[in-house]
Amino acid sequence: MFKKIISLTLMVLLLQTSAAFAKTKGEKETQAAEKVRTGLLKFGTGPDARVELKLRDKTKLAGYVSEIGAESFTLISAKTGEAAVVAFPSVAQVKGNHLSTGAKLAIGAGIAAAVILTLILVKRVCNESSC
Repeated sequence: MFKKIISLTLMVLLLQTSAAFAKTKGEKETQAAEKVRTGLLKFGTGPDARVELKLRDKTKLAGYVSEIGAESFTLISAKTGEAAVVAFPSVAQVKGNHLSTGAKLAIGAGIAAAVILTLILVKRVCNESSC
């Protein structure tokens, strides 16, 4: 009897937990649209804000973002130069060509370290062979 009560209690707790974490389709779409919007805001706008989009209907777009609104954004095509208004919920994936600040600093530090190491090695070789 005790095992039945514990198993029943565990089943009820499991169902409540799964119901608490379950999201409706509308909530998932809203969350995905907000994620796309924040991603585009990181890239910014203008000719330097180049992105590649994959829409939910499997079409692909490439160009730069010229304007970001509350519900949609304007993408200027890289090939034709035409403007297209794209709604956030219709975007499945966004790829940008930007490096983060940390990545830029790491690349700069690596280049500086390579230059310094090269100068030290050249000086050591010249001291040993009397350049």
